[in-house]
Amino acid sequence: MKPSKPGARGAKLAIHGGSPAVTLAAGDLFTWPIVTAADERAVLDVLRRGAMSDNDVSLKFEAAYARYQHRKYVLSFCNGTSSLQAAMWACGVGRGTEIIAPTLTYWASSLPALSLGATINFADVLPDTLCIDPADIEHRIGRYTRAIVVVHNHGYPCDMRPIMAIARRHKIKVIEDVSHAHGGLYRGQLLGSIGDVGCMSMMSGKAFPTGEAGMLVTNDRRLWERATAFGHYERTGKSNFAKGASVLTDPALIEFAGLPQGGSKHRINQLCSAMGLTQLAQYPRRMAEIQKAMNCFWDFLEGVPGIRAHRTAKNSGSTMGGWYSPVGHYVAEELGGLAIEKFVQAVRAEGGRAGIWGEFPLHLHPLLQTADIYGDGKPTVVANAHRDVRQGPGSLPVAEGLKGRVLWTPWFKHHRPRQIKQYAQAIRKVCEHYANS
Repeated sequence: MKPSKPGARGAKLAIHGGSPAVTLAAGDLFTWPIVTAADERAVLDVLRRGAMSDNDVSLKFEAAYARYQHRKYVLSFCNGTSSLQAAMWACGVGRGTEIIAPTLTYWASSLPALSLGATINFADVLPDTLCIDPADIEHRIGRYTRAIVVVHNHGYPCDMRPIMAIARRHKIKVIEDVSHAHGGLYRGQLLGSIGDVGCMSMMSGKAFPTGEAGMLVTNDRRLWERATAFGHYERTGKSNFAKGASVLTDPALIEFAGLPQGGSKHRINQLCSAMGLTQLAQYPRRMAEIQKAMNCFWDFLEGVPGIRAHRTAKNSGSTMGGWYSPVGHYVAEELGGLAIEKFVQAVRAEGGRAGIWGEFPLHLHPLLQTADIYGDGKPTVVANAHRDVRQGPGSLPVAEGLKGRVLWTPWFKHHRPRQIKQYAQAIRKVCEHYANS
């Protein structure tokens, strides 16, 4: 067993009465979002004008975000889920069609397909990135496949180069869910600008927080117009309720202008648009601070048995964006098979931050197996399908085998090495003295 490192505060674990590794108060090290007087003024201006449901601030937010994202067309939404649903419809996802999506992700990355009458063909993930496995995509593509949804899970960029090659070969669209990785890079390219369309959740807990909102970005005007027609009736003209001239040029969309083709209202609340504008001005700096802090944390843990970083390689041109919802990889066999539950308990006793990662493979959930959501008399996931793509236990072995091998880690918002080192020492101490836990 390796000797205790300086700063580990002795070999006796805190869970057994030893001194805890973390002694410094956290302060605002983890506080998020950061709300300033500028945020408050911007939100109050909208509130006092009674302009919560107008578009003036939202249009400014969209323009600023388009510049940030280097995209021609940007559309704001009431939440990220709505942006994904609109993106799917814009890409031709509908009754009888299919999408391919990773089984390990938040449900909103794929479930909107069911509301469009489509089905979901789930793919496995890579064990190190936790992102969709490019090698498990192409064989799933069929006659009715319309889109591949990729998720930059926990901030880690998907391997987009082979995914885009597959999509182009089969003439299907790629939707990037960037909700975990705002501002992240893949080989120097901004995430959300690689696929045909990018979608982002901007709820208050995300790395880019606005309160509750979403965004869609693309360089394809046809996709943008379709997303607008789906849930932004106010922008399509031809109605007494329209605010401003129509943005539509497609005759097939203009014919039905004035009403939302999806029967939904996706408009963002301008309180969120106002906060989005002020947050965007600060985001590059804050993102850089988070990246510096998180890399500092993992640098302290480099080479420690039982724990591996979930981060991109240095000098790869890829980054973790705002590093939303950070995780690490737990290697129990290097710690004598110590159960992750006991490991987490011991780290917390040291004053550290750790949790048992609990993402559940979506393909095994009853909702994606037997639920008849819309009263079709058969499971919704196959109600309109041309083939049954449901998968049972053992079908996606990597995703199904990750239980107990991934854990939540601290998400530092400030680069304060002295404090960060103590949280790293909490983990290091348990890893090096696991036999006492």
